[in-house]
Amino acid sequence: MTVHLPRADWTQRASLAKLVAALGADDIRWVGGCVRDTLLGLESNDIDAATRHAPARVIDLCKAAGIRTVPTGIDHGTVTAVFDDGNVEVTTLRRDVATDGRRATIAFSERWEDDASRRDFTINALYAHPDTLAVDDYFGGLADLEAKRVRFIGDAETRIREDHLRILRYFRFATRFGGGWDEEASAACKALAPTLKGLSRERVGGELQSLLALPDPSATIALMRELGVLQEVLPEGGAREVAQLARLVEAEGRARLAPDAMRRMAALLPAIAPVAETVAARLRLSRQQRERLMCVAQRSPDDADHARGLAYTVGTDCAVDRLLLIGADPAPVVGWEAPAFPLKGGEIVARGVAKGPEVARMLQRIEKRWIEEEFPPRSRVEELLEEELAAS
Repeated sequence: MTVHLPRADWTQRASLAKLVAALGADDIRWVGGCVRDTLLGLESNDIDAATRHAPARVIDLCKAAGIRTVPTGIDHGTVTAVFDDGNVEVTTLRRDVATDGRRATIAFSERWEDDASRRDFTINALYAHPDTLAVDDYFGGLADLEAKRVRFIGDAETRIREDHLRILRYFRFATRFGGGWDEEASAACKALAPTLKGLSRERVGGELQSLLALPDPSATIALMRELGVLQEVLPEGGAREVAQLARLVEAEGRARLAPDAMRRMAALLPAIAPVAETVAARLRLSRQQRERLMCVAQRSPDDADHARGLAYTVGTDCAVDRLLLIGADPAPVVGWEAPAFPLKGGEIVARGVAKGPEVARMLQRIEKRWIEEEFPPRSRVEELLEEELAAS
C-alpha cells in the first residue's frame, strides 16, 4: 500500500510549484526532515529536495524560470533556490566514493536508491513525489516512524565510520523521535566513541546544543556517559553533573520555563569559572555563550537571598540559571525588568565633590545600598546621597 504525504501548508506553496515546474516533477523529490516531520504531524519549515539534475543544470533551469539560486554547497551537489517564503536546498543525487569519518568524496547519481543508501537513519531516507505526494521508502523508514524507532541504514558501525558525528546525531534523533534505544546502534556508538575526537569542535558543540535544547535530554545524557560517549565530548560532565542536569530539567518544568541549551550545558559543568571558559573555548562557543557559562559557574547558595539584586548585577538570564541550579525558585526574576539607578555622577559633583575617583566610589556605595534595599524610589536615593556626603 502506497503512503502519501499529507497536504501540509508547505506542500501547497506557489514557490515550490514554480521550482517543480522548472526541474520537472519526475526529476525532483522532497526528502528528509520535511517529509519525516509532516508524516508525524509536525510543522516543517526547512524544505530539502533531491534531484537527478547536476548542480549546473539546476542553476540553468532555475535561471530560465526566473528563480534565483546560490551555490551554497555546489562541490557536494547543493544549490539553494531563493524564495520570499522560504529557501529550498536542492541537492543532486549522490553516492559515496570514499569517506574518512569527517568528510566524504561523492559522485553524482541518477538513482534515488543510491542517494537514500548514503543517508544516516531510515526515517531520514523518505522521498515524496512533488505532485502525487507518494512516499518512496527504501529502508523501512515508515515502519520505524510508526514504531518510534531510530535505526541506522545498514550496519551501524559502517555508517558511523563514514561520519563520526552520526554518534551524536543518533542520540539526538533517538531522543526526539525514538521510544527506546536500538541495541546495535548503542553498541556501535560505544565502540566508536573515541573517533569523536577527530571531529571539529564546532560540529560537536552544535550537536550538543541541539541535543540539550530538546524537551528532556537528561536520560540520554546519562546513557551517553554510561557508554563512554559523553566523556569524549564533555569530560567535565561527571556523574554529579549528569544528576544535576536531571534536577534542572525538572526545575524548568516546575517554573514553566522553555528548554535552554546553554543553561543545561552549564548544569553539566562544575561550578568553576575557568572550567566553563575552557569548555567554551574548546567548543568554539560565541563570546556571549562563553560569558554566560562563566557567569553561571560563579553561582552560590547565597544567590537566593537577594534574587533581584543578583539579576540587576549579572543579568536576568544568568540569574535565572543560577537560581535554578542551586534549587531556588526563579519566579522573583522571571520576566522582571531591572530599574535604572536614579542617580548620576554629575549630581554628586554639583553637591561639592570634586570630579575624580571619589565620585565613582561614592556612586558605587550608594548603588550598592540601593540594591541591598531592593531598589527604593528616588527620594530614598537622595537620602542615601545625603548620608554619604555627611560621612565624607
